Order: sequence, then C-alpha cells, then structure tokens
Amino acid sequence: MSKILTAAATLAMAATAVSPVHAASADAKNIVLVHGGFVDGSGWQGVYNILKKDGYTVSIVQNPTTSLADDVAVTKRIIAQQDGPVILVGHSYGGVVVSEAGTDEKVKAVVYIAAFAPDKGESVSSLIANPPAGAPVPPILPPVDGYLFLDRAKFAASFAADVDAGTAAFMADSQVPWGVEALAGAVTEPAWKSKPSFYMVATDDHMIPPPAQRMMAKRAKSTVVETAGSHAVYVSKPQAVAALIEQAASAK
Repeated sequence: MSKILTAAATLAMAATAVSPVHAASADAKNIVLVHGGFVDGSGWQGVYNILKKDGYTVSIVQNPTTSLADDVAVTKRIIAQQDGPVILVGHSYGGVVVSEAGTDEKVKAVVYIAAFAPDKGESVSSLIANPPAGAPVPPILPPVDGYLFLDRAKFAASFAADVDAGTAAFMADSQVPWGVEALAGAVTEPAWKSKPSFYMVATDDHMIPPPAQRMMAKRAKSTVVETAGSHAVYVSKPQAVAALIEQAASAK
C-alpha cells in the first residue's frame, strides 16, 4: 500500500510540474495574416519574418479583394489548414474579412491593424459614408469595370507616408484592383462579439481616420495600442505589429 501511495504522490508531483508546459502549449502558434484593398500579401513580409523567427507558423492569405464572400472563402481555406488555434489578423479592408471569417471555431482571437471593424450589417461602404469633418479624402479614382485604384501620384502620401520611397513607389505601381462589390459586402455576425479582439490605431493614417479607428476599437471592446504610423503601419512598423499579434497569441 505504501508503495502505491508513494507512486501516486510521484505522479501527482509530476503532473504539477508539467502543468505550466501544458499552459504554454495552449498558446496559439498559428498566425493568419489578411491584407486589405489595393495591395497583396507581400506587404506582410516584415511581420512574417519576425513571427517566424519567434517560432510561429505564419500563413498569408492572398485574398482577391473581389467580393467579401470570395475573400472570406479564401481565408477560411487557410484557417482550415492550421493544426491548432489561430490568431486571425486583418489590415484595412482585411478587418472586414476577419470580422466575418473569425467566427470559425479555430480562431482564438482577431487582430485589427488600422482596419475596419464592422458591426453586423455594416460594410466598408457604410462605414465611409459619413467621414469626420476635416478628415483627409483618400485619392480613390472613379471605378472602372467595377474596380478601384488609388491615384499613383498620391499613393505614398495617403497610404504609405512613412514607408521608404522605393517601397512606396513599388506598392503604388503594383496595386491590386479593389472590387466595388467587396466594399459593399456586409458582415453577418462580427467575430469581435464572440472572440477577444486587439486593435492597433495608426495615429498618422490618411486612409481610415484615427478617430474612426478608435471608435471601432472601443465598440469592439478591443485591447488597443496606438502607434505613430501611416495606413501602411504593418509595413513601416513590423516590430510593433508583431508584438501586438504575439500579445494576442499568448493572452489567456
């Protein structure tokens, strides 16, 4: 009997000793990054490199930005490939995509980087319908065949003012056409209502006014950080962006 009790005590001590390891393994190690309008997933490279170095599995969604339904479908395919909990991250219009796709059971938390965080029934079109007085007007050209572009000459100043000139020029010249249908896509049930959310406000953003970002973050009851950066803060400040994502990944 004494041997049995001793063995039981040993097993109990062992279980206690490894419990912190089990707690650590519960952290989300899968990060899925979703880009916004006018750009593709390559802008996430700096954030990707930091997260990979820190041991995360990182996937970048190349959503076509043709319609919300199409972009959500592409994002969900990437979520389905992950082998555990997912931190789903969206920049700009990507915030609409993660709001809709983030209700997936694999998603542990959603992270918004200078992004739209719509409520039920809202879309980019409805959120930008009444801009704050004095807010900069993004230099979006009239639609052609149902797609939008930013004025190349004004791209850097409006989208990427703190990105080095060469990279900003490349981003302007490699724009992805943004479908008008995508802007009209309305969220059915936002993930931030059922999942923890984190929000980075870019305080020098000339695309989504910082007051609008703060409003959406407050409404979502997000954990908020503010960073001095342009709309392309994910390109110019990858360390700060990666730090917020890692905070979401380790949150209990």
